[in-house]
Amino acid sequence: MINKEAEKILKYKKPATEIQITWNVKTQVIPVTIGATGTIPISFRKYLSNVTEKHEIEEVQKTAILGTGHVRRKVLP
Repeated sequence: MINKEAEKILKYKKPATEIQITWNVKTQVIPVTIGATGTIPISFRKYLSNVTEKHEIEEVQKTAILGTGHVRRKVLP
């Protein structure tokens, strides 16, 4: 998960910089990596606290688990 987090930060760094320059605003890349079973990296709490709207970690995990179940039902008969 740490590798995926770093990969997302690198992937979105250039678009974030372009937005910063174009709109003259401060940007920050917040990687959201949640495992299929709802596992989250330790740093996720820090990133989630930087978001202006408050979100509960349990709700984000529940959404990931339900999404996994939906994909499994579509793929497996």
